[in-house]
Amino acid sequence: MSEDVIELILADHRRFEDLLRTLRSSEADRGSALGEIAALLVAHAEAEEKEVYPVLRTLSSEDAEDVDHGAEEHAEGHEALLALMECGEPGTEQWDSRLEELSESLTHHLDEEERTVLNDARSEVDAQRRAELGRAFTAKRRELIDSDCGRIENVRDLVRSKGPSQHQH
Repeated sequence: MSEDVIELILADHRRFEDLLRTLRSSEADRGSALGEIAALLVAHAEAEEKEVYPVLRTLSSEDAEDVDHGAEEHAEGHEALLALMECGEPGTEQWDSRLEELSESLTHHLDEEERTVLNDARSEVDAQRRAELGRAFTAKRRELIDSDCGRIENVRDLVRSKGPSQHQH
């Protein structure tokens, strides 16, 4: 597995897409997929914000804006995740509607982050530094997953601490 932070982030992004597909399938174990996406989403976002974003903010003022926007979108993703986690049984109309909100928020963020922040990082951050960031990102992400960061109480705390989202798409 690559240590390049960009490759690691992209691998998580593809996993999010797989999990969203699983959550849409009535044949799947959606409870387990929701638990996995909750843990991965929280760990991924928090590890990015603590280990990766501070470095990428320093590349340019445009990158700083993109990074700040990415952090806002993480907060929105947490709100959408919490709404889905709080609505009970998979497959109800409310559950499906909240899943679509999570999916839209997440898909928008992945696309935007890949086109802006990650593309710039690929050209402006050398391979050795990207590997250092990758190791820090992986360690932080693992620590968060090991601490059961996807449990609903933790997601509630994150949503509360980041305040209501001010951002409109």
